Amino acid sequence: MSATEKTFTVAGTAINADGTVKARFANDLVARIKILNKSGCTEINLVELPRAMTKMEALQHLQETQGYTGDASYVVANKLAEKTKVAKKGEVKVSATGVKSKATVTAKQLVEAAKA
Repeated sequence: MSATEKTFTVAGTAINADGTVKARFANDLVARIKILNKSGCTEINLVELPRAMTKMEALQHLQETQGYTGDASYVVANKLAEKTKVAKKGEVKVSATGVKSKATVTAKQLVEAAKA
């Protein structure tokens, strides 16, 4: 996880005033419920996460533990697929041919070298 990825302690779903279901993230459960109520949202289903999580981690947690059905299930799965796709764009595959060195390089060493 990069240092710039925001983490959240609350996640769930809510139905907007226009009837669309959205995944929601926050760090203050009570304040977020008040904001969603004020904006006309219904069926607000937010839960406190076991630890601070990124959106992708929170979506995985929701999918595994909350047993969403219908539109809420679709929204969580769709948002998770979207976040997974974005995360994979940052991955780099490295291959080498004709290398004669037998040195082993760890992932930590690669990260440190990239920072330098």
